[in-house]
Amino acid sequence: MKDLALKSHRFRMEREQDWRRLERLLGKAEGGRARRLSDDELLEIPVLYRACLSSLSVARATSLDANLIDYLEGLATRAYFFVYGARTNVLDRVTRFFRHDWPAAARALWRETAAAAAILLISAIVGYLLVANDPDWCGALMGGMGQGRDATATTAFLRKILYDDHGGQGLSGFATMLFVHNSQVSILAFALGFAFCLPTALLTAQNGLVLGALLALYVSRGLGLEVGGWLIIHGATELFACVLGASAGFRIGWAVMFPGARSRLDAAREAGRVAGAAMVGVVVMLLIAGILEGIGRQLIQLDLARYAIGTGMLTLWLAYFYMPRPGARR
Repeated sequence: MKDLALKSHRFRMEREQDWRRLERLLGKAEGGRARRLSDDELLEIPVLYRACLSSLSVARATSLDANLIDYLEGLATRAYFFVYGARTNVLDRVTRFFRHDWPAAARALWRETAAAAAILLISAIVGYLLVANDPDWCGALMGGMGQGRDATATTAFLRKILYDDHGGQGLSGFATMLFVHNSQVSILAFALGFAFCLPTALLTAQNGLVLGALLALYVSRGLGLEVGGWLIIHGATELFACVLGASAGFRIGWAVMFPGARSRLDAAREAGRVAGAAMVGVVVMLLIAGILEGIGRQLIQLDLARYAIGTGMLTLWLAYFYMPRPGARR
């Protein structure tokens, strides 16, 4: 017994200084005061934590003093939660999402985004050519979304739609309706990605056909410049959001089709982490697009101002997602 006590005392004397140092640093950091630690102190805690675990392992293996083991277990637990535990509040999480997680997810989906954008662009060209050669295609492609914008519509009617401010009333409700509709379309494109990407591609192509048909109709009436401004003020954000939503669906669909060595469920789960972060951001983009479409587009009547806002938003999104950031992963 005397030898055991001597061994325990010697063990404590050799390592206690590190334990006390770790305890002081943890006490300084706990209670939301981690910012008080210097960079050197922050780097020191993981080292001291590993030393504490080593001491605990030796203490257990050699059956040292039970009180000492209890002390080391408590100290190691506190250090574990500091080193590996989540210490961010809601504001920090939101800030991290907009500063890092969302743009990182968008960059990770660049291949899928390029594919979705290509499908949208090609289908828009097809829709434009179909209506340009046969105006009757306009009604077939646009369906109920046309709301009277078809081959029989007069130029005056089409122009009025571009500049009608609805008397300045009901714009917030209109914006809400558009936001809900566009969110449903984008989320559907994302959800359908599980079906091996094909429904997502078809939905993206349908949106492109409608866009091309609308452009062809207005261009045929000499209103190409005007409809471009009418579309771009919100379309730069809305179409970008729809493309990102489709790209998220493509990521999951591709993982399901080609899971590699993983199970399809595991592959889909892993792809869903990136795709899910992108989709949260898509909803934010659609909210902004709904405001621009339901309010900004109705109140801003100058074509030049519409083009300026639309191109400015597109530039902003491209810079936000793809501009290199210090410390960003390639």
